[in-house]
Amino acid sequence: MTISFQLNGKPVTVTAEADTPLLWVIRDEIGLTGTKFGCGAALCGACTVHLDGKPVRSCQTPVSVAAGKKIATVESLSADNSHPLQKAWIAHDVPQCGYCQSGQLMSASALLATNKNPSDADIDSAMNGNICRCGTYNRIRAAIKSAAAEMRNKA
Repeated sequence: MTISFQLNGKPVTVTAEADTPLLWVIRDEIGLTGTKFGCGAALCGACTVHLDGKPVRSCQTPVSVAAGKKIATVESLSADNSHPLQKAWIAHDVPQCGYCQSGQLMSASALLATNKNPSDADIDSAMNGNICRCGTYNRIRAAIKSAAAEMRNKA
């Protein structure tokens, strides 16, 4: 099956079985490896991407769902770490092993796209299901708040 969609603002067309997980198309067919495979069961959040602006687990999202839609991966934030979330992640020393970070960043960016001043409860709700095996949740929350403040100040 031939499927066309936008990936990080650019049109792409892939040939894949309709039920192939979007994760494998992004990583293996297109070659963007920022999105990680974690559990394969949509439980850990490492594979989170945006589908028309909403966070989804790409390991359980069939590529057929992407047809005609807009997909954004962690590579869409910035190539030079200039996105407010990336800067905050660095400033708060969030990554430890780093494996979950692409999914964490994508969930956080979806939150900040709709809520420029999230409370702790808002952050916890938006980040629920993004597992950090290293336990950097407090640094993640602080980084999201810093990025939100920077984004508000730029507006």
